[in-house]
Amino acid sequence: MYSNPKLLIGLEVHVQLTKLKSKLFCPTPADYKKSPPNTHVCPVCLGLPGTLPVVNRKAIEYAIAVAKALNCEISDKLIFVRKHYFYPDLPKNYQISQYIGPGFTAIAKNGYVKIFVNGKTKIIRIRRINIEEDPGRILYIGSIEASPYSLIDYNRSGITLLEIVTEPDMTSPKEARAFLEKLIAILEYLEVTDPREEGAFRVDVNISFEGFGRVEVKNIGSIKDVEKALTYEIIRQKKIVEQGGKVERETRHWDPNKGITITLRSKEYEEDYRYFPDPDLPPMRIDKNFIEKISSTLPELPDDRINRFVRQYSIDEYRATILVLNKWLANFFEEAAKIYSNYKKLADLLITDFLRWINEYELMPENLKVTPLHIVKLLKLWDEGVLSVKMVKELLPRVIKEGVDIETYVVSSGYMRISDREYLCKVIEEVIRENPKAVRDALSNPKAINYLVGLVMKKTESRADPQITREIIQDYLNRLRMEGS
Repeated sequence: MYSNPKLLIGLEVHVQLTKLKSKLFCPTPADYKKSPPNTHVCPVCLGLPGTLPVVNRKAIEYAIAVAKALNCEISDKLIFVRKHYFYPDLPKNYQISQYIGPGFTAIAKNGYVKIFVNGKTKIIRIRRINIEEDPGRILYIGSIEASPYSLIDYNRSGITLLEIVTEPDMTSPKEARAFLEKLIAILEYLEVTDPREEGAFRVDVNISFEGFGRVEVKNIGSIKDVEKALTYEIIRQKKIVEQGGKVERETRHWDPNKGITITLRSKEYEEDYRYFPDPDLPPMRIDKNFIEKISSTLPELPDDRINRFVRQYSIDEYRATILVLNKWLANFFEEAAKIYSNYKKLADLLITDFLRWINEYELMPENLKVTPLHIVKLLKLWDEGVLSVKMVKELLPRVIKEGVDIETYVVSSGYMRISDREYLCKVIEEVIRENPKAVRDALSNPKAINYLVGLVMKKTESRADPQITREIIQDYLNRLRMEGS
C-alpha cells in the first residue's frame, strides 16, 4: 500500500568552462559554437591512436576556484581515470574523467550550497566535483525517438566540463530550481562560464521515492525544463507506486516539446564503466600554496553579497537574494543606489515590474538602453507626486525598451499627475451629473465613494491625484448631506 514515501532528488550538473580558450587536453580552440561541424578538432580530441593528452592548467585553476566557492574539500592530488562506455559521440570509447574509489579521487568533495526557499534557508550538500572532457554532440532529425538517423559533431569533444554532483537532499522541483539558480549565480560571479551559451549548462536529474527504484533523466538544458521534468516524473512514479507497481531503475530522456520523459535504456551501475587510472595522465600533486593563491583572488560571492545588501541597504534577505542571483541586476541596483536612497522602493520596482519587462521583451543585459539613471528619474517623479504608481507602471515599459528620458517625456507630453483643484472640480462635477445613482450610494455607504473616484480616474486616464480627488468628492457629498438635513 502507498505510504507517502519521501521524495529524493539529486542533480548532476555538467558545466562547460566556456571562458577557457582551449580544450582540456589539447590546444584546439574551445570557441566552437558558431563553427561548421567537425572543424574544431585535432588528433587528441578525436582520440586517434598514438596521441597523448596534456592537461590545461587554467582548467585546473578554474575547477579549484569553483570548489572553494562551493565550500568543498580540495584533493592534494589530481587523478584522472578512464570511464568506459560505448557511444557514437565518444571517439575513444572512453571518457577521461575522475572518480572517488580505491586509489581514485575527484578534485573536490564534501561541499555545500545554501538555498533560500519559502522563507527558509536549506543546505544542499555537494558530493563531489569532477573535471572531465565533454563528448561530441549527437544531432537528431526531429525527435530522438522518430529520427531516421543521427549525425555526430565532434567540435564539442574535449571541451572542459565540471561535473558537480549533489547528494539527494532536494525534496521538490522548487528546491531543485533554487539550487540551480544559486549554482549558476556562483559560476557567473566567478566568471568561469556563460550559462546562456548553447550546451554550456546541462543537468542529469536523479529522482526516486525512498525505497523505490531511482530514475535518471539525462541532458536537460534549462532550469525551467528541469523543474518540468521533475514534476512529470513525480507524477509518473507516484502513480506507479500508488498502484503497487515497481519503478524501474532506468535512464530517460526529457522531451520538452511533448512535456514528457521517454525511456532510453536501463540504468548503468558504477562497475559497468570499468574505471581505471589513465596511464597517459599520471597523478599530479596539487600544492597548498597553489590553492591558497587561487582562494585569495576569489571575487565577492553571492552569499557574501546577499549579507552585505541586507546590512548596507536595509532590505530583507528575500529581496537581496532575488537581486544578487541576477548579477547584472545587482550591479544595476548598486549603481542606482548611489543616487537614490529609498532602497526598498528601488528594489521592489526592479524585482517586480522591471525584471518582468526585461524577460517579456527578451532583452539581454548587455544590450539594454535603460540605465540606472532612467529608473532613478522615474522613482523621483513618483516621490514628488508628478507620477502616480499606476503611471509609473505604464511608463516603465517605454523607458526599458526605448530608453526615453522620463523627465523630458513627461513635460513634452503633459503626461503627469493632475493636482489642479479647479480642473479636477470640473471633471468631478461632470462625473456626478452623469452618475446620480452612484452619488446616492455614496451618501448612504461611505465605501461607495471609491466608485466615484474610479470614474474620475478613468476620465483622466489615471492621471488625477487620487487623494485630492477623494477630498473634493467627500466635500461635495458633505454639502449634499447638509443640504438634505
